[in-house]
Amino acid sequence: MPNTTSKSRVGVYVDVSNLTLNGGFGMRYDVLRAFACRGAAEALRLNAYVSFDPERAEHDLEYKSSQYRFHSALRDVGFKVITKETKWYTNEAGERIGKANIDMNLAVDALLQSEKLDRVVLATGDGDFVQVVSALQNRGCRVEVIGFDNVSGDLRREADIFVSGYLIPNLLPVRIDGTPPSSKKWGEMDSYVRGVCYSHDEEKGFGWVRYLKTLDGELWKTDTRDSESPYDAIFCHDSEIPDAIIPKLPSRNLIFQFQVAEGQEQGQVKAVDIEVIKAPT
Repeated sequence: MPNTTSKSRVGVYVDVSNLTLNGGFGMRYDVLRAFACRGAAEALRLNAYVSFDPERAEHDLEYKSSQYRFHSALRDVGFKVITKETKWYTNEAGERIGKANIDMNLAVDALLQSEKLDRVVLATGDGDFVQVVSALQNRGCRVEVIGFDNVSGDLRREADIFVSGYLIPNLLPVRIDGTPPSSKKWGEMDSYVRGVCYSHDEEKGFGWVRYLKTLDGELWKTDTRDSESPYDAIFCHDSEIPDAIIPKLPSRNLIFQFQVAEGQEQGQVKAVDIEVIKAPT
């Protein structure tokens, strides 16, 4: 019998400048691709929209070299690099302002290419894309938005699902006190991960934090008792949480970074060295 199963077709569109300026510097594009293609989906389009200042490149060789290395690294993991040159203008105050607006390029490409896509992943926090999200949905695409800081509230609400880039395993390397990324695998003992406190009892002085443990799986299956859930839950004591944060718990808007440590009893784990890395703006 012929194989009747079909893969979901995915398009990924990355507003590189927006992410870089809003918490996503150092993001791993291979991980972004893997996350977008979870569930054995096929990436039909992988577009990264970048700004490039040719005027600066003429006299700043380090800038020119670093940009070319970055573009090459993107191509190595399958992204097409769409470059928008920076244009310089002088405003009424006599100030020189550089602009490299890639919004139109990204929007047009996503809409034109969406005919053959089932799912579109927009990596940006720019609220200018709200209408683009709506148009893509009207064409039958499921739209997922990924961002870090300063993500438009309207954009989050318009998307079928918004996922903070901080919560995607290894998308942004974990650094502790400025040290290099840990060699520990995300989620294993003594590793650092990021998650949210979804349950808390202030009277008893403890709660539970949930984190995404794998790139695969259905994101809506948040019940960690479900064997197919991509999440894991860990006990946390108030003594490990900053005092000023405790009255605000539980919260889906506060993103914690914490270490996975051994609990008091054998086989148990707990969250320690908890700090807030992202708070609502």
